[in-house]
Amino acid sequence: MSKDVAGRGDAVLVLDGDMVPALTIARSLGRLGLRIVVAAHEAKPLAGYSRHVERTLTYPDPLTEEQAFLGWCKQVIAEQDYDLIVPVTERTVVPMAALASLPGGDRIAVAAAESLNIALDKNKTIQLAKQLGIPTPKTVYVEGHEQLRAGIGPLQFPVVIKPSHSIGENDSHRMQLRVEYAFDETDLENKLQHYFRYGPVLLQEYVLGEGVGIELIAAHGNTVFSFQHRRLHEMPLTGGGSSLRVSEAVAPELLRASKSLMKAMSWHGVAMVEFKWNPINRRFALMEINGRFWGSLPLAVAAGADFPAMLYELYRHGRVAPRLEAKPGVYCRKLSSDLYWHELVFRREAPAQLVRFPTGREMFRDWLRIFSWNHYFDVQQWRDIRPGLVDLQRIVSRQFSRAVNLVNDRRAAARERQAWRKGTVDELLRDAGQVLFVCYGNINRSALAESYFRKRVPAERVEAVSAGFHQVEGRPADPVMVDVAASRGLDLGASLSRTLNDQMVHGSDVIFVMELKHKQQLCERYPEACGKTFLLNAGASQQDSTVEIADPYGQPRDVYEACAELVVASVDRLAASL
Repeated sequence: MSKDVAGRGDAVLVLDGDMVPALTIARSLGRLGLRIVVAAHEAKPLAGYSRHVERTLTYPDPLTEEQAFLGWCKQVIAEQDYDLIVPVTERTVVPMAALASLPGGDRIAVAAAESLNIALDKNKTIQLAKQLGIPTPKTVYVEGHEQLRAGIGPLQFPVVIKPSHSIGENDSHRMQLRVEYAFDETDLENKLQHYFRYGPVLLQEYVLGEGVGIELIAAHGNTVFSFQHRRLHEMPLTGGGSSLRVSEAVAPELLRASKSLMKAMSWHGVAMVEFKWNPINRRFALMEINGRFWGSLPLAVAAGADFPAMLYELYRHGRVAPRLEAKPGVYCRKLSSDLYWHELVFRREAPAQLVRFPTGREMFRDWLRIFSWNHYFDVQQWRDIRPGLVDLQRIVSRQFSRAVNLVNDRRAAARERQAWRKGTVDELLRDAGQVLFVCYGNINRSALAESYFRKRVPAERVEAVSAGFHQVEGRPADPVMVDVAASRGLDLGASLSRTLNDQMVHGSDVIFVMELKHKQQLCERYPEACGKTFLLNAGASQQDSTVEIADPYGQPRDVYEACAELVVASVDRLAASL
């Protein structure tokens, strides 16, 4: 992008352009007459379709290529004269905060490092709230299994598992972590196997109440404007971001607590303080602080709380002009997420202990709100119609692809089962000198399959090898799968990943893959091997179950256990054939 982008008036760079809040920011600041540039790690981010956006840039994915992303940011700060740079999500806020001390870094709209560190670290947030006398859930901070063995103190099941940081890091791999729930000690132990790989966790009591957010903007610790919303449809159903929410009059108790936190943190910029709130007895508990723009930002702007404009004023002029209070009773819906919310409700996809599923009448009433004057959509707007049309096209395309893939997968699964029933696989196995197991990374499924096959079938009868599509070789087996395998008498401690190559494919008489897409990839690369490639689980699976073995990587331990059971049962089926 040329230097003159910012030469004709104030220019703003908005990151995370693939996210809806970035679109809201672009629209808000664009209406002020500012020149908007959007950037994202995707080539065609949703915000880039807005009529307010001058151009779109692409940067390396900050989750998988953090150093490359930082290099891109340094270049942008040094070479482009942006008046304001707005990171929108934690995946960009965290690395961008490290650049705030560089020349030109004062244009990055992030809070000071000391303040941001409290907001990002949930344990520090809870400790600060306790010092200020703000109600919090009963919490136990756990750094490893040794502490866990000492017990969970005052907590009773179900227990909420919160990673201390929403984005965890393990061997330079950054990953978005989510909240989980454990219903007994075994469930807790299994799920923590995953979380401890990325750092400490908070175990909290499950607090009943409505999800309420206090959104605000503060200048050096002094809250200058506030807004409140209540979540009506949450994703997931157990609690999280909202797909439908409503603006409300700000509860004085929640505002006092929020102001107290901002003052103690010397917060400068926008933030959302999240509570569980009981409007009947007016009791509440602090959940967390989001030190950035939030997912329900479109509602705030629709109700008259234009936080992007206020943030621009704060950073460019050092103050926020007085404003009227936002309107209560305004509804805003994120269409793509809300359709999925209805699907989850219909499928009852949530623990019954934690969720009260809405009735059909309640769901119908929520949809009737679409025809109300005070109902808005996050993306669809008449004044800026193109992003809404693109969003609708993506929704339809996604649903159509899901339907087509479902039909194709069922047909492919039927063909796989038929190959086993007709004896095609057994015939190839009887004459095989070598079998090849393939998955994506060769650190979980195929590595386990090779190890167990070697245990069940002597090498002089049939040799076993395994590989993956991942291009990096020599990676050790997933430590969780190493532990799961050890409980079954298998040693994956010395296993190192291998990348699939011509010699392996041509030297194997039968190839077993874990997923339908693996077979498609292999057949596209080696058409001549398609006739000897089969899904490993198709011979052992029941008619009404899946023929695939899903990748457990990064999931709770019970997912690894289920994966291992499928692999073992499938290999037992092979051994029986031999």
